[in-house]
Parts: sequence; C-alpha cells; structure tokens
Amino acid sequence: MTSHLRWPIALATLAGLGAAIWAIGSVGFSALAHAALRMGAGGFLLFCVGSLALSAILGAAWLASMPGQPLRQWPLFTWARMAREGANDLLPFSQVGGLVVGARTLTGAGLPGARVYAAMVVDLTTEMAGQVVFTLFGLAVLGSVLVDGTQHNVAPLAWVGAGVTIAMTGAFILLQKPMLKLAGALAEHLLPNAHISLDRLHAELSDIYRRRGAVAMSFLLNLLGWLAASLLGALALMLIGDPIPVWRVIALESLIFAIRAAAFVIPGAIGVQEAGYVLLGPLLGLDPQAAVALSLIKRARDIVIGLPSLIAWQANEMRPRRAGRA
Repeated sequence: MTSHLRWPIALATLAGLGAAIWAIGSVGFSALAHAALRMGAGGFLLFCVGSLALSAILGAAWLASMPGQPLRQWPLFTWARMAREGANDLLPFSQVGGLVVGARTLTGAGLPGARVYAAMVVDLTTEMAGQVVFTLFGLAVLGSVLVDGTQHNVAPLAWVGAGVTIAMTGAFILLQKPMLKLAGALAEHLLPNAHISLDRLHAELSDIYRRRGAVAMSFLLNLLGWLAASLLGALALMLIGDPIPVWRVIALESLIFAIRAAAFVIPGAIGVQEAGYVLLGPLLGLDPQAAVALSLIKRARDIVIGLPSLIAWQANEMRPRRAGRA
C-alpha cells in the first residue's frame, strides 16, 4: 500500500476503535463482563471458539463465491471474514467499512482486485438470500406464537425488519450494476494502481454466475452460517442456565438478524440489537434478563475476537503490500 493511504487508514482505524469502545462502554463494560462471567470462563471460551468456527464457515462461503481459488486459501478467506466482521461490529463506519477491510485483506495477499470485488458482490448476494430464507422461518414461528391474538404490538417490528431484509435482497439481486459501480469505486480509491474498469468487473461477475455450482455452494454455506450463528445463541442460553427450545432460539435470532439488517446504517446496531432482544425475547419464551444477557454476551465476544482481529489487520496494513493483479 502506498504511504499516502497507509497513515490515513491507520488514523481512521484508531479513531474508529476509540469511538466504538466509547459506544460499547456506554452499554457498560461491567455489564458485558458480568454477562460473560455468567457463562463461566470455560463457557465463554467455548462460545468464542464456536464463533471462530462460524467465521470458518463464512470464510468458506466467500471462497466458494470466488471459484478457481485453491482450497488452501480457506484460512485467508476466514481471516478476511473475521477482519470484515470486526470492522462491522466495532468501527463506526457501517457495513461499507467491513467490506473495505475484507477486500483489502484479500487484495493485500495478492489476489486479483477485479475478481475479489466481483466475488464480494456474489458473497453479499448469497448471504442476504440465505438471510431471507432464515427470516421467513422466524416469521413463521412468531406467527404461530402470536396466533392467540396477544402481544401483536411487537409483531410489526419483526415484519418491518423482515420486509427491509427481503427488499434489500431483492434490490441486491436485481440491481447488480450499481453494486458493481460501488465495488469499482472502492477499488479505484483503495487500489489506485490496479485500474479496475467496470467492464472488467462485469466480466468477472458474469464468469462467476456462470458457475452455478459455486454460487449455490456459497448460498448453502451462508445459510449454514446463519444457522450456526443461531445455535451459538442457544449454546449461550444453555450455559447461563436459561435454555429455551432450540427452534425458538433459531426463530429469535433470525428476527434479530433481520432487525440488525434494517438498522445497517447504525454501526454495530448499538442499542437496536438490545431493544430487539428485549421486545422479541419474551414472545418466544425467553426471560427479559436472559435476553439482555445474550445480547451483552455477543458484545463481549465481539470485543474479545473483533478487537484483536482489527489490530492484527491494521498491523498487516502497515507492512508493504504484495503486488496484486487487476
């Protein structure tokens, strides 16, 4: 990376981390620590290890969206996904910041820029398509719970989140050209020597979509990722002694993910995630205190895994970058 980009990115990352720590601190670090300690040290470690396994699944989905790459690069894509999630959860730059971090991780390893940005569009599309399937399951479960006509005042929150998720996915699938323009703009500013044209991105995207098996595999792995993320929630509730049926946890988590997607402009969905758990948790049989604890456990996990990932990514950014192909 050229020196005129290296230091601005470093300063932006430091400023972002400071703002993120302040924002999460407003929730209360003592509350985060207390929630994590409810699981016990071993339980929280198990939860974090499970989260690393989830990153491996999502890394495999990203790798599948870039057909032709050798399987030995799976750890690289897993690392890129961890850095991407760390930026999404901790940096106040919304989702675009995570995409930038993830893409730079791959291009910095020498992968061709045009292929990386086209694959990023495919991965995002299959991830959102998987989320739609997952959200519809959550809505079906919520509908069965609300069939007696009570507590319908909360249902619109879930429907709005699901509607936004479905609309965003539809737009993503139908409006690939604007997404390629965004990818091209990111590439132009972050890879100034690559000269990636929109036509080149279109060609790469078309080539990937012709390989339907790879796209299907990316979708299935992303769908598996959504399921694994929900099972982690069930594990956390079991470890703190407030378990509910797994299928209800899956439904709850699917709706929380939808609400977070609807609040994508809010970095880390600070406050939105917690409100979603408080409102929806009791509807699905989860004690309000346990619902808040689950949200805080996730925040604690984000710090324990995301913060070191971002620091390591930034340290790698400060090193000379490998020359990648356009």
